[in-house]
Amino acid sequence: MLTELRVRDLAVIADVTLPLQPGFNVLTGETGAGKSMLVDALALLLGERASSDVVRPGATKAVVEGVFELTPAALDRLLPSLTALGVEGSDGVLVVKREVHGEGKSRAWVNGSPTTVGVLAQLGALLVDLHGQHETQSLLRADAQRDILDAYAAATVEAVAVRDAGERLRALERRETDLHDRQEEVRRKADYLRHVVEEITRAAPKPGEDAALDIEAKRLTHADELGRLSKEMEQTLEAAGFARAGKLLGSLQRLDASVAKWRELLDAIFANVAELTTAVRDYAAEIEADPGRLAAVEQRRDLLYRLQQKYGPSLPDVLATRDASAKELELLDTADLDLRSLAEERATAARDFERACAALTAKRQTGARHLEQAVHELLPALGMPEGRFAVRIIPRTTHPAQGAEAIVFEIQLNVGLDPRPLARVASGGELSRLMLALKVVLASHDAVPTLVFDEVDQGIGGEVGARVGEALAAVASRPGRQVLVITHLPQIAASADHQLVVAKGAKGGVATSDVQVVSGEPRTRELARMLGDPDMATAVRHAEELLKRASGIPASPGGTPSPPARRSPAR
Repeated sequence: MLTELRVRDLAVIADVTLPLQPGFNVLTGETGAGKSMLVDALALLLGERASSDVVRPGATKAVVEGVFELTPAALDRLLPSLTALGVEGSDGVLVVKREVHGEGKSRAWVNGSPTTVGVLAQLGALLVDLHGQHETQSLLRADAQRDILDAYAAATVEAVAVRDAGERLRALERRETDLHDRQEEVRRKADYLRHVVEEITRAAPKPGEDAALDIEAKRLTHADELGRLSKEMEQTLEAAGFARAGKLLGSLQRLDASVAKWRELLDAIFANVAELTTAVRDYAAEIEADPGRLAAVEQRRDLLYRLQQKYGPSLPDVLATRDASAKELELLDTADLDLRSLAEERATAARDFERACAALTAKRQTGARHLEQAVHELLPALGMPEGRFAVRIIPRTTHPAQGAEAIVFEIQLNVGLDPRPLARVASGGELSRLMLALKVVLASHDAVPTLVFDEVDQGIGGEVGARVGEALAAVASRPGRQVLVITHLPQIAASADHQLVVAKGAKGGVATSDVQVVSGEPRTRELARMLGDPDMATAVRHAEELLKRASGIPASPGGTPSPPARRSPAR
């Protein structure tokens, strides 16, 4: 759970440290003192998108740092997820840090190692459930209502099974549709495909054939000139006089032995000239004007050119077009068999999907009845004495990946009225209280150790506020659970195990918020301030009664009637 939150240079906060404890913590203070800013700081620590305008005037960066200590049970539960995120948490302590710079750049660390904001968000989802006005509004969404029911019904495994079975079924349906469409397309253009295969097969082009024909055509076109030039070159080589050069070298060598090394050079020249002469002679013998062959070559070149124009640009492309067309034609012979096989697979997948949906539906129906009862029992204590909560399960004609039914949360606020969907009847305050009731009911199913509530007291007060405080305290009393609430209601604050007060003043000409842990008389005076009674003495007495009532101590005569003892928190 979160044991310490330090915030530096964030908006009106210069340097504040919140020491937090297990159980029920409340954060109070005057309106505008900076309470919600601390919630914003926690949101940044949990990976929320950052803006440069949160940096305190005159500072270069805002820094938020949190220390999380995990119980052995929580560590065992979270360690696989931490390992998957690349976070070292084997000692049960996580130090998370986030910096937001004035130019908008953001950096993050976990236990001193750099990390991404994305990892920070995933880590934050494991450690803290931050509940504010946005989360209250999310209760109006169908997907949020469905997820709440599945969590309460312990239907996560069944929901995943439905999703996976649905994905497999849809993949097979797509394959079947695609194959059928391809078959129809091949049928429509089968004549053309056969023509392509036959035309290219009949021509039988070979890779590189066009280049060879180009060379041959040029030789045939210039045969006379090539013959004349090659014969003249042969004669020139024969008349070069290399034999005479050999005799002269012999005479030189008899008079000067040092020129003997020239013999090797001369022999090499003579050998090369002889080889070249033979090659020229053979070439000249092959050169022959052949108008018939030239016409055949030109005709073949024209044929290959037309194929390249239609199916090219190169002969390998032409051959590839032939092969692709032949393969498409094969589909006419194989598609029917493949479609029958796919239909069998699809039918099996559809049965699997139906079974998975049925299992999920059964879990949801059982969970819905229990959730209705559990929430309904809490509504009177939360200021909705005539309220009735209902989970409506509406069968679908088509089954999406979320199951065979839609889930709709309905509320009946007054006797005689029909239940209606939350979005059509609930006010902001009623939504907050209904969300709180759901949180209380779901607390035993929720693995997140720390719950943070902002604006939970919207639209309530008095006795209802006391009941809300007791409900929050009930959530916080569970082993390994921590609750932090930002509130204006003294009835809620009095139920807390620990209270922190935010106050704003001026330091260096800049508005600055500070936080102080209060207990004993300072806490009583803070509750008295929250009561808003102009008679401070009366307010203090009322605050004392609230604290006694929250602790299960009978109220003094004439004071507020005390409910049955709830617990005896350590203060």
